[in-house]
Amino acid sequence: MRRVVITSVLLGGLVIGGCESSQKGTGEQNVETQTTQVREMTPEDKALWEKAKLYFQPLPETADINPDNPLNEHKVLLGKMLYYDPRLSLSGFISCNSCHNLATGGVDNLPTSIGHRWQLGPRNSPTVLNAALHTVGQFWDGRAKDVEEQAGKPITNPIEMAMPSEEFAVQRIASIPQYVELFKKAFPNEQDPVNYENIAKAIAAFERTLLTPSRFDEFLKGDPDALTEQEKRGLQAFIEVGCITCHTGPLLGGNMFQKFGLFGNYWEYTGSTKIDSGRYNETKNEADIFMFKVPSLRNITKTYPYFHDGSVWSLDSAIWIMAKVQLGKDLTEEQIADIKAFLAALDGEVPDEALQVPELPPSTKETPLPQR
Repeated sequence: MRRVVITSVLLGGLVIGGCESSQKGTGEQNVETQTTQVREMTPEDKALWEKAKLYFQPLPETADINPDNPLNEHKVLLGKMLYYDPRLSLSGFISCNSCHNLATGGVDNLPTSIGHRWQLGPRNSPTVLNAALHTVGQFWDGRAKDVEEQAGKPITNPIEMAMPSEEFAVQRIASIPQYVELFKKAFPNEQDPVNYENIAKAIAAFERTLLTPSRFDEFLKGDPDALTEQEKRGLQAFIEVGCITCHTGPLLGGNMFQKFGLFGNYWEYTGSTKIDSGRYNETKNEADIFMFKVPSLRNITKTYPYFHDGSVWSLDSAIWIMAKVQLGKDLTEEQIADIKAFLAALDGEVPDEALQVPELPPSTKETPLPQR
C-alpha cells in the first residue's frame, strides 16, 4: 500500500501544515505541496492495521459538531479569555485553567482539585483535551450532556469556583466593556448576548478547538512507520488482552459507562480511601452502582494520577489494575511495558494558540470585588 502525505498547503497566503512558503503574485491563489512516500506495509503491519481499524478511528479534524453552538473566531477568542480568567470565581483566584491546565495535559495532576477556600473536590479532574468528542456526557458520571452544559457547572459549584449565583457571574463579566463588545461579536444575532448561557457556550467553543492528534492517528491512516515496533506490540497486546472491550473509538474511551470492579472491589487494588458509588450518586439507579464513564486514553501519560479519585500515580500500576479488576487477567511485565509504550503513542500536542495565555481586559470600578 502506498499513500501520499501532503505536508503543506498554501491557499492565498494561509499556511496549513508544517512547511512555510511565500505568496506569489497579487490576487492569485497558489497551491504548493511537498510530498513524501509512505512505504508499503509488510503483511504483519497490514494485519495489525486492519485489526486496529475494527476498533479505533482517527481523531476527527474538528469538534464543531453542536448546531446550538456553532463556532466563530470571536466566540473562540472570547471563550479562551474566559477560560483563563479567574474573575469567574468568587475569590478571583481560580480559573478553568486552574484545574484543567492546558500546559499539563488539560489536568492539574492532583488526586482531586483544590477549589474555593482550599476545599478538595470529590473526584479527579478529567482532561479537557478532546473532551468535546465524548459521546456519553461529561464528568465521571456523565451528568452534563456536552461541554456546553459542563462549562457552566463549576462556576457556581460551592467547592469549585463558588460564584453565589449565575447573575453574580454575569454582573462581573458585564462590568467589563471589552467583554461586552466581544460578546456582541461572538453572538451577533442576540439583543442581550451577555448572559450565563453564553458564558458557558463561549468557553465550550474554545474547548472544542482542543484536539490533539497523535502518531497513532497517522498509523490508522496508513503509515506503518508512525509506531515503533514496541508500540505495535503494545497495540497488539491491547487488543488481544481485551482492553478494546471498553476503550474503542477515536478517543479510545469516552463512549460508554462501565462498572469499575468486575473481578473484585476496585478499592482493594487502588488503595482508595473513599468508596465512590459512581453514577449511582446521580441517578439513584441500583444498576449504576460503581458505574463510571470510561475515560479517553489519549494523552494518558500526562494525566496522572489515575482513576476517578486519583488514587494511582503509576501508569504501569494502572495498566495492571485494569487488567486484573476489569478483565480478570494478570499481565506480564513485558505486556505492561508494551501497552504503556503504545499508550504513549496516543500523546498529542495542544494547539500552540491555545497555550498562549491571553491578555485579559481590566476590571472597572463597577466590577464586583473578589470575596473570600
